[in-house]
Amino acid sequence: MEPRSSNMSVLAPPVFDEENYQVSVVKMQAYMKGCEHWEPVKEDYEVTPLPNNPTINQIKMNNERTNEKAKAKACLYALISPAIFNRIMAFGSKKLQLKDSESIKEYSDKLIDITNKVRVLGTDLSNTRMVHKILVFVLEKYEATISSLEKTKDLTQLRVVELISSLQAQE
Repeated sequence: MEPRSSNMSVLAPPVFDEENYQVSVVKMQAYMKGCEHWEPVKEDYEVTPLPNNPTINQIKMNNERTNEKAKAKACLYALISPAIFNRIMAFGSKKLQLKDSESIKEYSDKLIDITNKVRVLGTDLSNTRMVHKILVFVLEKYEATISSLEKTKDLTQLRVVELISSLQAQE
């Protein structure tokens, strides 16, 4: 008898359809771990671009990390119902954009709420990543404050609270 493959693709993935959220989370996580697609989700790493004149090893590592991310994304898409997938696609990153009519407090509350929901799923977003998200999605009118922070502070050490306070001061 041949040994079984560890590839779980022969098992039907658990599909989340808004029912029994906590149970679905556990099932999805177990399925992704079994398919060996959990690490790219858990680590949430960015695939860095290749340098000029990359070595063969750098090319190989870049391709592996890119493929791991793509496979994890495809697996996640397979784990949600078409109705939820359509809502996610409609959501897009524009929903995280600070609106002209929105205060920094409202925006930060929304972002922190999303962060807390992500943490419930077992992913802990670092302070640095949160600061980066805020810097990317705030409006151009805060560019002067952001430039000042970039010149005077190490953004990898900047706390979310400090950033929000600086942006609120400009408001």
